[in-house]
Amino acid sequence: MEWLEASTENCPVQRTLDVVGEKWMLLILRDAVNGVRRFDDFHRHIGLSEAVLSDRLRKLIAAGILRTVPYQEPGSRPRNEYRLTRKGWDLWPVLMALTQWGETYTLGPEGSLLDVRHTDCDAPVRVVVECSAEHSTVTPRDVTARLGPGARRRS
Repeated sequence: MEWLEASTENCPVQRTLDVVGEKWMLLILRDAVNGVRRFDDFHRHIGLSEAVLSDRLRKLIAAGILRTVPYQEPGSRPRNEYRLTRKGWDLWPVLMALTQWGETYTLGPEGSLLDVRHTDCDAPVRVVVECSAEHSTVTPRDVTARLGPGARRRS
């Protein structure tokens, strides 16, 4: 069976995009990675409506990407902070790859918003694809893609 004959129902890219593939989801995740925790801060920083923000936060919680942690300011009602779960933090390389691509192809003359560096040596951080046997960094020319055990014929 060839790629064009395969059903994409079980495609991990498609399934991931079903969960986080909308612009607002990625912007919420970007802010969460950078320490934003509270609804009002997400609302103010991203600039989307309260209704849309509430809906997207609910979806990220339902997907197990964010979790809520209660807090209460003195004299105020109890509220929730939104914190990344392990599953949420596992999206960090995706956000870094989008950042790296954006810095290469969409960056204006003002420069990058964030300068992400390795704490130990202060070198810029970059995303690479490598062989799981740790042979080296690979490019698309260095790999062979085959249909996996989950591939099914299109109906």
